Amino acid sequence: MGRLLFIEFLLMAIMSAALAQQPNVIMIMTDDTGNNIGYQGNPYVTTPHIDSLATEGVSLSNFHQMPMCTASRAGLMSGQYAEHTGAWRTSLGRTMMRGDVYTIAEAFRDNGYATGHYGKWHLGDQQTGPLGQGFDQNFGGLTWGHPKGYFSPYRNPQLKDGPRGEYLTDRLTEETIGFIRGNQKGDRKPFFVCLSHYAVHTPIQAKAEITKRYSSKKVVDGQDNARYAAMIESVDEGIGKIMDALESEKLLDQTLVILYSDNGGYGGATDNSPLRGSKGMMYEGGIRVPLAMRWPGTIPAGSTCKTPVIGTDLYPTLANIASASLPASQKLDGENILPLMRGEKKLRRDSIFWHFPAYLQGYTPRHGAFRTTPAAAVRMGDWKLIEYFEDGALELYNLKNDLGEKTNLAELESGKVKELHAAMLKWRKETKAPVPTEKNPGYDPKAVFQAPKRK
Repeated sequence: MGRLLFIEFLLMAIMSAALAQQPNVIMIMTDDTGNNIGYQGNPYVTTPHIDSLATEGVSLSNFHQMPMCTASRAGLMSGQYAEHTGAWRTSLGRTMMRGDVYTIAEAFRDNGYATGHYGKWHLGDQQTGPLGQGFDQNFGGLTWGHPKGYFSPYRNPQLKDGPRGEYLTDRLTEETIGFIRGNQKGDRKPFFVCLSHYAVHTPIQAKAEITKRYSSKKVVDGQDNARYAAMIESVDEGIGKIMDALESEKLLDQTLVILYSDNGGYGGATDNSPLRGSKGMMYEGGIRVPLAMRWPGTIPAGSTCKTPVIGTDLYPTLANIASASLPASQKLDGENILPLMRGEKKLRRDSIFWHFPAYLQGYTPRHGAFRTTPAAAVRMGDWKLIEYFEDGALELYNLKNDLGEKTNLAELESGKVKELHAAMLKWRKETKAPVPTEKNPGYDPKAVFQAPKRK
């Protein structure tokens, strides 16, 4: 009996030592922010705490997401393109991520982590909600794509109302900090936290005192929406509070903190220049977003990575960090990018893809009736090709020389068009990505577009 007790004690000690080597992970996702933050060159918005994540870690300047939030969020949770998860277009009723997806949260939980989700989920409810897909706790996550309002009462069945007038972004921050501190008082497991802010999705509502400061600021490069900027600053303030909590709990050096946006900035409230386009579009303004990662001792401080990467890469990266064993059925479209950030090696792939076979209505006069019509895109090195399914139009851009995608080189670079289009068609066939073949009988091209008023 004594020998059995000794073996059991030894196994527990080995397990405890293994868990002690696993870092905590905090993923902070903003909604519709795009590159509208300080360290990305935005002159209007103040984001010192987000900027610090980049200067104290790595900034990935060529990080991309899908043009809309559902597919981006499913890509994080699954490591797969939306063609594999079924969660690629919300207005067509496909808000559910398949329940059999083995999520990154499940990978963390099954490898000894405590897991918590705070904020926007938008991938399903009940069995396909956060609690059914690997999270121990869920505050505020359900099928909603945006809140009914940013001030309590929230009328969110997954989030108890706070004092009247409490701000949602602040509340989600405090709940996240409560999870971190509470975990230190319990089993002290390593933890994985997904803080998925509803901000800065519509409705554009911000705290009055911050809005007032921006209202008096000089308009710079089309940045003039004080409430939109104030919403971003509230997110930034919350990140500062989280970093303070990690410091007080002596967890700063043991925690990987990640910050990124789900898609490009909302064109009804901001200008994404120098990038072309906005949320919902295949241009860089719709898909290129910030990614900053801070992990002292592992990621060199002040480093940058210019290699094109995409949101599906975060799953295999985090699974590797958690030393997770994944089921054979969990196909991954992304790659582990941690060695890339250390400058150790290049990625195996040569292309990344986007596929969006749907229409999105315009929300400013410059968009006309639609922000985008059914389209797909492929990125290969510095080259990017966009195909529009309605008429087969092709647009080719060299992003190294033309970040704003102002000059379509399709006619001048026919060989490059052929190369990228062949890669796109091959990927489309392999993934069985749907392509529309019939015109919408309800579309009236003579309809007058009415731009919504900015709220």
